[in-house]
Amino acid sequence: MPFIEEADLLELHKDIDKAQQMNERLLDQVKIKNKEIKKNKIQRNVLGIITTIFFIGTLTFTSFTVGLSTRTQAYETNSNNILVSIDSLDVIKSRIDNLKEQNKELSLVSDFYLAKSILEKEKIYSVQIQTFVDNNVTLSSKSLTNTLFVKNNPFYSYSIGNFETIEEARLFRVQLVKMGFNDAFVASYKDGKRIKIEDPN
Repeated sequence: MPFIEEADLLELHKDIDKAQQMNERLLDQVKIKNKEIKKNKIQRNVLGIITTIFFIGTLTFTSFTVGLSTRTQAYETNSNNILVSIDSLDVIKSRIDNLKEQNKELSLVSDFYLAKSILEKEKIYSVQIQTFVDNNVTLSSKSLTNTLFVKNNPFYSYSIGNFETIEEARLFRVQLVKMGFNDAFVASYKDGKRIKIEDPN
Protein backbone atom coordinates (compact mmCIF):
# COMPACT_ATOMS: atom_id res chain seq x y z
CA MET A 1 0.00 0.00 0.00
CA PRO A 2 1.39 3.44 -0.86
CA PHE A 3 2.32 5.72 2.02
CA ILE A 4 0.37 8.92 2.57
CA GLU A 5 1.52 11.66 4.85
CA GLU A 6 -0.81 12.17 7.76
CA ALA A 7 -0.86 15.90 7.02
CA ASP A 8 -2.01 15.24 3.41
CA LEU A 9 -4.78 12.91 4.61
CA LEU A 10 -5.82 15.45 7.21
CA GLU A 11 -5.92 18.20 4.53
CA LEU A 12 -8.10 16.01 2.31
CA HIS A 13 -10.50 15.40 5.16
CA LYS A 14 -10.55 19.09 6.09
CA ASP A 15 -11.57 19.95 2.50
CA ILE A 16 -14.26 17.30 2.60
CA ASP A 17 -15.44 18.56 6.03
CA LYS A 18 -15.68 22.12 4.71
CA ALA A 19 -17.85 20.98 1.81
CA GLN A 20 -20.03 19.00 4.22
CA GLN A 21 -20.44 22.03 6.51
CA MET A 22 -21.43 24.20 3.55
CA ASN A 23 -24.04 21.60 2.56
CA GLU A 24 -25.40 21.56 6.13
CA ARG A 25 -25.61 25.37 6.21
CA LEU A 26 -27.42 25.36 2.88
CA LEU A 27 -29.83 22.72 4.17
CA ASP A 28 -30.53 24.84 7.28
CA GLN A 29 -31.27 27.84 5.08
CA VAL A 30 -33.60 25.75 2.94
CA LYS A 31 -35.46 24.57 6.07
CA ILE A 32 -35.89 28.18 7.23
CA LYS A 33 -37.18 29.19 3.79
CA ASN A 34 -39.62 26.25 3.79
CA LYS A 35 -41.02 27.46 7.12
CA GLU A 36 -41.44 30.91 5.59
CA ILE A 37 -43.24 29.36 2.59
CA LYS A 38 -45.68 27.58 4.91
CA LYS A 39 -46.25 30.78 6.89
CA ASN A 40 -46.90 32.75 3.69
CA LYS A 41 -49.34 30.10 2.44
CA ILE A 42 -51.30 30.42 5.68
CA GLN A 43 -51.25 34.21 5.37
CA ARG A 44 -52.51 33.99 1.78
CA ASN A 45 -55.35 31.66 2.83
CA VAL A 46 -56.35 33.95 5.70
CA LEU A 47 -56.15 36.97 3.40
CA GLY A 48 -58.36 35.20 0.85
CA ILE A 49 -60.97 34.42 3.52
CA ILE A 50 -60.90 37.99 4.82
CA THR A 51 -61.24 39.35 1.27
CA THR A 52 -64.22 37.07 0.60
CA ILE A 53 -65.90 38.10 3.86
CA PHE A 54 -65.20 41.74 3.03
CA PHE A 55 -66.85 41.43 -0.40
CA ILE A 56 -69.88 39.61 1.03
CA GLY A 57 -70.18 42.19 3.82
CA THR A 58 -69.91 45.07 1.36
CA LEU A 59 -72.56 43.57 -0.92
CA THR A 60 -74.87 42.85 2.03
CA PHE A 61 -74.42 46.35 3.43
CA THR A 62 -75.05 47.94 0.05
CA SER A 63 -78.22 45.88 -0.52
CA PHE A 64 -79.51 46.66 2.96
CA THR A 65 -78.87 50.40 2.51
CA VAL A 66 -80.62 50.49 -0.86
CA GLY A 67 -83.65 48.71 0.57
CA LEU A 68 -84.10 51.18 3.47
CA SER A 69 -83.23 54.50 1.79
CA THR A 70 -84.86 56.64 -0.80
CA ARG A 71 -83.54 56.54 -4.31
CA THR A 72 -81.33 59.66 -3.88
CA GLN A 73 -79.93 58.61 -0.50
CA ALA A 74 -79.30 55.09 -1.79
CA TYR A 75 -77.38 56.49 -4.75
CA GLU A 76 -75.15 58.70 -2.52
CA THR A 77 -74.54 55.91 0.02
CA ASN A 78 -73.80 53.43 -2.72
CA SER A 79 -71.29 55.83 -4.32
CA ASN A 80 -69.51 56.34 -0.99
CA ASN A 81 -69.40 52.59 -0.33
CA ILE A 82 -67.98 51.94 -3.78
CA LEU A 83 -65.23 54.53 -3.19
CA VAL A 84 -64.37 52.96 0.16
CA SER A 85 -64.46 49.49 -1.39
CA ILE A 86 -62.15 50.53 -4.24
CA ASP A 87 -59.62 52.01 -1.80
CA SER A 88 -59.73 48.87 0.33
CA LEU A 89 -59.44 46.67 -2.75
CA ASP A 90 -56.33 48.57 -3.90
CA VAL A 91 -54.67 47.96 -0.53
CA ILE A 92 -55.58 44.28 -0.60
CA LYS A 93 -54.46 43.92 -4.23
CA SER A 94 -51.12 45.54 -3.37
CA ARG A 95 -50.67 43.12 -0.46
CA ILE A 96 -51.54 40.13 -2.65
CA ASP A 97 -49.00 41.25 -5.29
CA ASN A 98 -46.35 41.56 -2.58
CA LEU A 99 -47.12 38.06 -1.30
CA LYS A 100 -46.92 36.68 -4.85
CA GLU A 101 -43.40 38.12 -5.23
CA GLN A 102 -42.32 36.57 -1.94
CA ASN A 103 -43.85 33.27 -2.98
CA LYS A 104 -41.84 33.27 -6.25
CA GLU A 105 -38.59 33.73 -4.33
CA LEU A 106 -39.47 31.05 -1.80
CA SER A 107 -40.54 28.60 -4.50
CA LEU A 108 -37.02 28.77 -5.98
CA VAL A 109 -35.59 27.74 -2.61
CA SER A 110 -38.22 25.02 -2.30
CA ASP A 111 -37.31 23.69 -5.77
CA PHE A 112 -33.63 23.57 -4.75
CA TYR A 113 -34.50 21.62 -1.58
CA LEU A 114 -36.61 19.18 -3.58
CA ALA A 115 -33.79 18.65 -6.11
CA LYS A 116 -31.32 18.03 -3.27
CA SER A 117 -33.56 15.44 -1.64
CA ILE A 118 -33.95 13.66 -5.01
CA LEU A 119 -30.16 13.61 -5.45
CA GLU A 120 -29.74 11.98 -2.04
CA LYS A 121 -31.80 9.03 -3.27
CA GLU A 122 -29.69 8.67 -6.41
CA LYS A 123 -26.39 6.89 -6.68
CA ILE A 124 -23.15 8.60 -5.66
CA TYR A 125 -19.53 8.05 -6.61
CA SER A 126 -16.56 7.58 -4.28
CA VAL A 127 -12.89 6.64 -4.66
CA GLN A 128 -11.99 3.35 -2.97
CA ILE A 129 -8.40 3.36 -1.71
CA GLN A 130 -8.14 0.21 0.39
CA THR A 131 -9.74 -3.15 1.21
CA PHE A 132 -9.44 -4.86 4.61
CA VAL A 133 -10.26 -8.30 5.94
CA ASP A 134 -11.77 -7.06 9.23
CA ASN A 135 -13.57 -3.86 10.17
CA ASN A 136 -11.31 -2.83 13.05
CA VAL A 137 -9.53 -0.07 11.11
CA THR A 138 -8.42 3.24 12.61
CA LEU A 139 -9.14 5.04 9.30
CA SER A 140 -12.88 4.70 9.85
CA SER A 141 -13.08 7.38 12.54
CA LYS A 142 -16.57 8.82 13.11
CA SER A 143 -15.07 12.32 13.09
CA LEU A 144 -14.16 11.98 9.40
CA THR A 145 -17.00 12.89 7.07
CA ASN A 146 -17.40 12.05 3.37
CA THR A 147 -15.88 8.62 3.85
CA LEU A 148 -17.47 5.25 3.22
CA PHE A 149 -16.60 2.06 5.06
CA VAL A 150 -18.66 -0.63 3.33
CA LYS A 151 -18.78 -4.41 3.78
CA ASN A 152 -18.37 -6.32 0.50
CA ASN A 153 -18.32 -9.95 1.58
CA PRO A 154 -15.92 -11.08 2.89
CA PHE A 155 -13.97 -7.78 2.84
CA TYR A 156 -14.44 -4.22 4.05
CA SER A 157 -13.68 -1.40 1.63
CA TYR A 158 -12.62 2.13 2.57
CA SER A 159 -13.56 4.97 0.18
CA ILE A 160 -13.00 8.72 0.32
CA GLY A 161 -15.32 11.44 -1.04
CA ASN A 162 -18.99 11.55 -2.03
CA PHE A 163 -19.56 12.92 -5.53
CA GLU A 164 -22.70 13.46 -7.58
CA THR A 165 -20.94 12.92 -10.92
CA ILE A 166 -18.45 10.33 -12.04
CA GLU A 167 -16.25 13.07 -13.56
CA GLU A 168 -15.69 14.65 -10.12
CA ALA A 169 -14.81 11.27 -8.64
CA ARG A 170 -12.38 10.53 -11.49
CA LEU A 171 -10.58 13.87 -10.98
CA PHE A 172 -10.27 13.12 -7.26
CA ARG A 173 -8.92 9.63 -8.07
CA VAL A 174 -6.20 11.19 -10.28
CA GLN A 175 -5.11 13.35 -7.33
CA LEU A 176 -4.94 10.29 -5.06
CA VAL A 177 -2.90 8.34 -7.63
CA LYS A 178 -0.42 11.24 -7.77
CA MET A 179 -0.10 10.96 -3.98
CA GLY A 180 0.82 7.29 -4.30
CA PHE A 181 -2.50 5.42 -4.16
CA ASN A 182 -1.94 3.60 -7.44
CA ASP A 183 -4.68 1.04 -6.75
CA ALA A 184 -7.40 3.65 -6.12
CA PHE A 185 -10.53 3.29 -8.24
CA VAL A 186 -13.97 4.88 -8.62
CA ALA A 187 -17.01 2.94 -7.48
CA SER A 188 -20.70 3.83 -7.46
CA TYR A 189 -22.84 3.46 -4.33
CA LYS A 190 -26.54 3.63 -3.54
CA ASP A 191 -28.16 3.41 -0.10
CA GLY A 192 -24.77 2.64 1.49
CA LYS A 193 -24.01 -0.32 -0.81
CA ARG A 194 -21.54 -0.55 -3.67
CA ILE A 195 -23.23 -0.98 -7.03
CA LYS A 196 -20.24 -1.44 -9.29
CA ILE A 197 -16.64 -0.48 -10.01
CA GLU A 198 -16.62 2.28 -12.63
CA ASP A 199 -14.36 2.62 -15.67
CA PRO A 200 -11.36 4.82 -14.64
CA ASN A 201 -11.42 6.83 -17.90
